[in-house]
Amino acid sequence: MKLIVIKNGKAKLNNFLEWILYILCYGLVFIAVSSLFNSFYIDKSYFGMYGFLAVIIIYILNKTVKPILVYLTLPITGFTLGLFYPFINVCILKLTDWILGSHLDFTNFWVLVLVAIMISVINTVMEQAIIKPIIRRFKHE
Repeated sequence: MKLIVIKNGKAKLNNFLEWILYILCYGLVFIAVSSLFNSFYIDKSYFGMYGFLAVIIIYILNKTVKPILVYLTLPITGFTLGLFYPFINVCILKLTDWILGSHLDFTNFWVLVLVAIMISVINTVMEQAIIKPIIRRFKHE
């Protein structure tokens, strides 16, 4: 598998490498946010493996379960003018908490809401400031 594919004299990142870049950056954000709150615990053994595992689980749930939740809660999200949308992210985080068991733990609901909002905002900023420029640098035009 080639990490950088060269076509017509221009370099392009492999899609798998782009996915790994997203997972690494999102994992760092997830671990950093977990260190801010006492009621948000990630098992830090094995060099943060559970943080990155949680990010992979969140990625899978965002691709499979989240579209269903968004569709089912569309009326209440529209009625609240989008203020219900962070609670969908809270559901995804609670599902991840349930899957990982004792390696990930949220003890306070309102801190969980704040964490979901913080992770969304920081991931968006990081994607625009770091990830997309790196991908654009290697993008085939």
